[in-house]
This record gives sequence, structure tokens and C-alpha cells, in this order.
Amino acid sequence: MQLVHVAGAVENAEAILLRVRKYSETSLIVSWLTLESGIIHTMARGARRPGSPFAGKLDLFFSAEISFSRSRRSDLHNLREVEVTAHRHGIQRDYRTLAAASYFVHLIELVAERETPIAELYELLVRAMTYLEEGEPTRRLVARFEKRVAEYLGIARPDRPPHELVHAMFHGLPASREKLLEQLAQADKSRPEFPGE
Repeated sequence: MQLVHVAGAVENAEAILLRVRKYSETSLIVSWLTLESGIIHTMARGARRPGSPFAGKLDLFFSAEISFSRSRRSDLHNLREVEVTAHRHGIQRDYRTLAAASYFVHLIELVAERETPIAELYELLVRAMTYLEEGEPTRRLVARFEKRVAEYLGIARPDRPPHELVHAMFHGLPASREKLLEQLAQADKSRPEFPGE
């Protein structure tokens, strides 16, 4: 069933913050992966002003309950409220962990259709971020994440690595992958790689 979005309507969503970009001296563009609407882009007006209600709430990989009103003219919607549910400061404890989280986000952005619900990928990213907050990133973890993405896309095959299949379908992979794998080459592969695996 296709969702019908009404311009100007206020919507609530469970979301993970993917990207933050400066828009003006006072405002930011914030990209989210949401459970209800997939990837959306929002304008956080006044977020860079002192005392903004968004202060301390718009950092990478945060999970939050957000509300936004849909634009009538574009796919850049107006962010109204943010209630952080998970800060995940542990992801930024070292370069390797931050790089792994960033690669997972880039891969989701590559394969996800904008403003289309993708509950499986949302749950996958939540699990990965929750693990990375305290767990060590490894090459095996990256391979498992890529396998789950390929399975979601319906392209997984036992005779080819998942990243090759994603590369073939989307004519490339995030540029951050190669450097990340180099960084993880010496990671301890004896640790558990994914919750429930």
C-alpha cells in the first residue's frame, strides 16, 4: 500500500540522524532515516542561534522522536520538534568506530529510495549503531551488514560477496569502504560481531 503524504501536515517519526549541513547563518539541513517515511530531509530553522530549542539535539547517529511539517513545494520539510532517545556518544570515541558508522549510513543512503518506508533497513541501522556504541567494529561486522542489505534488496547469492552484488546494482559503493576496511584489518575478529548473531 502506497502512503499518501499531505503537504503542510505535521507528522511524527522515529528517526536516526544521518547528516547535518549548514544552510545559512542560523539554520541547518538535517537528514534522517525514519521508520515511517524512509529518508527525509528537514530544515531546522534557527538551529544555530543561541538558545535554540534544537541545541544539543542534532548530532550524528542520534536516535530521536521528531515532528515535521511537509513542504508544499519541495522535499525539504520543516523540522518542528526533536526529542532525543539515544545519544550514542560512544560511536565517536575513536576514528575506526566513527568510520564504520559513517560507512553504514552511506550504504543505506546509496540503496534506499527517498521518502519510502524501509523498516528492515531502519531496524538494521538501529542494531548496528547500538552495537557500535560499545562494541568494536571489525571487517566481519561490515560483511554482515552488507549481507543484510543485499538480502533486503533481494540480490543476495551464496556464490558472490554481498558488496559485489550491491556494487553491480548501484554502479559503485561508498568511497569510504576501502579505507574503512584497511583501518579494520587488524581488528579483533574473536569478538561478537552483531547482536543476536
